[in-house]
Amino acid sequence: MDETDRRIIAELRRNAREATSNIAARLGLARSTVHERIRRMERDGPIEGYSVVLSRDPSGSRVQILILVEIRQQDTRKVLQRLESFPEIQSCLSINGDYDLALTAEAPRIEELDRLIDRIGLLPGVVRTNTFVVFGRRFDRSRAETLADTDVLPEQLAIRRVSASFLPF
Repeated sequence: MDETDRRIIAELRRNAREATSNIAARLGLARSTVHERIRRMERDGPIEGYSVVLSRDPSGSRVQILILVEIRQQDTRKVLQRLESFPEIQSCLSINGDYDLALTAEAPRIEELDRLIDRIGLLPGVVRTNTFVVFGRRFDRSRAETLADTDVLPEQLAIRRVSASFLPF
């Protein structure tokens, strides 16, 4: 991946639905060059695919939590399979330290998340959990725009983005 690929990815992160010709014009490249480079990055990496980022409820009625989970190593696969079945869980990260997993979860009401924490704690193989309530989002680099780029709050953005396995910038 070279600097031109990085610039194309930056444009796609801003708007993955942008016309190739518009990206090419902004970067001072031929449309065919941009098109071929995007196809190559989709085929060979680093672009794994495209996803939709849904706008959050502007009323702020969704509650988000972070859950740290310690598991018995021999039960990792079973625990992960069960965690994937909970629709409230948005992401699961493997981490080091006293805990093995960091989960993000959200629901309209804190009571639903309280029940989720209880269900997770009862899973065979889960040793303990530690939960944190998210009060607000200061910035989020996984989104195409940040507070500095827009007057719209990140929770109100409805954009598409590139999901890449390796972005060196």
